[in-house]
Amino acid sequence: MRIVTARLNHETNTFSPLATPLAAFRPLWGEEARAAGTGSATALGAFLAFAQARGATVAVPVSAHANPSGPVADDAFEALSAAILAAVSEGCDAILLDLHGAMVTESLDDGEGELLARIRAVAPDVPLGVALDLHANVTPGMVAAADVIIGFKTYPHVDMAETGAHVARLVGRMLDEGLAPHQAWCHPPQLAHTLRMDTRVPGPMADLVAATRAMEARPGILAATLFGGFSLADLPEAGASFVVAAESAEQAHAAAAELGAALWSRRAEFVYDEAPLAESLAAARAAAEGPGIGPVLLLDHGDNCMSGGTCDVMDVLAACLEAGLDGIVAGPICDPDSVAALFAAGTGAAAEIRLGNKVALPGFPAQAPLALTGRVASLGDGSYVVTGPTYTGQRFSMGRAAVLDTGRARVLVTEEPHEPWDLAIFTQNGIDPRAARFLVLKSRMYCRPVFEPIARAVVECASAGVTSSDYRLFPFAKLARPAYPLDRDVTWGPR
Repeated sequence: MRIVTARLNHETNTFSPLATPLAAFRPLWGEEARAAGTGSATALGAFLAFAQARGATVAVPVSAHANPSGPVADDAFEALSAAILAAVSEGCDAILLDLHGAMVTESLDDGEGELLARIRAVAPDVPLGVALDLHANVTPGMVAAADVIIGFKTYPHVDMAETGAHVARLVGRMLDEGLAPHQAWCHPPQLAHTLRMDTRVPGPMADLVAATRAMEARPGILAATLFGGFSLADLPEAGASFVVAAESAEQAHAAAAELGAALWSRRAEFVYDEAPLAESLAAARAAAEGPGIGPVLLLDHGDNCMSGGTCDVMDVLAACLEAGLDGIVAGPICDPDSVAALFAAGTGAAAEIRLGNKVALPGFPAQAPLALTGRVASLGDGSYVVTGPTYTGQRFSMGRAAVLDTGRARVLVTEEPHEPWDLAIFTQNGIDPRAARFLVLKSRMYCRPVFEPIARAVVECASAGVTSSDYRLFPFAKLARPAYPLDRDVTWGPR
């Protein structure tokens, strides 16, 4: 038995100015891809474990993951797709893919749908299972091409391997029992806000994920996934949807319609209305003066790396300084020019930099860099190992990293945009984040499992970046309208 498996992940923010060339994926090919995936807490890791348990020959043509950014370069998509298609063309008994589900390229609105269609043209009858991110913008093309589509049920995502194992089990039944899954897709006209998708807390997302788990316990239902979708992609299918796999088409369609109706009945609960930044900072000051220990965590969700943000919008840090806050730790802020200047000055030297606001944001007002003076407190290579719970054990790099201490703020500046996955982004650079009074992170959700436990309070802060929760800032042109909440008077019923 020969199994082809691969990982190709990108969440595309079509409003982001950040380019996505092949190098952004840091692709691993062949044996390097296989070695990196083996034992990893990813869907690819689960697929490799499945192949090993069956004693199968396995081909891993590529493992490639790029941080969210603008549309993927056409030549990058072609190179990555070609590797997978070449492996499939050699012949195989099953195909297992670890994809994201929200990839847009320079020429294609539906990157995953195109890849799956090409695979089907080469291997029309080979069982094809796909694991997707919870934030996938699922399309009819994806559903038509794949035998099984299952997405993560947690956000922050801590069930990537479990999702892959679920996909593999069903593909295993297709191989062993002749199982023929039927899939149905239900797509209410709704853009759900990411800040309403936290599955760790009581609310509509947790309730509806619980409903999918209950659905999977019904006889004949093989899998059910709520995809929150990724709203910062201008394409017709952007937004929330359900995919259900069942033993019969009737079961699949009935279950998907039932779940879609449940989501639509709670659509208002998936709307996030930003507070003005001044109000957020007032709340942060009050929290810092109140009971408790640890820093007040300020989340700059309008410039979030893991949604395609540039990580150089200065709104929140500038407002903190203007408001007179002190004891601030902020970062990582991406500014290669400032990193170079701080390295040139050297550790312990006085330095003056003009920080951030250097990447033009189409459609957003231009802002001047933030002038800062201080002492170079630390210089480093920006690499660290994640302790968990997401990407546990993996080594990441922020590019070179430097810390400027202004007296009121210690600012971590890096060469690359980077999500604060771990306390080590600061501790490796001489900062104890627990000792901060205010901790400013450019993050929306992934930092929370690590930084919330050390914080006395969490305050979400709006900024005018390309990951803003204010959908009115974005010039949607391709999005199917009407779409709630952009259009509030929408009527809909599941089909």
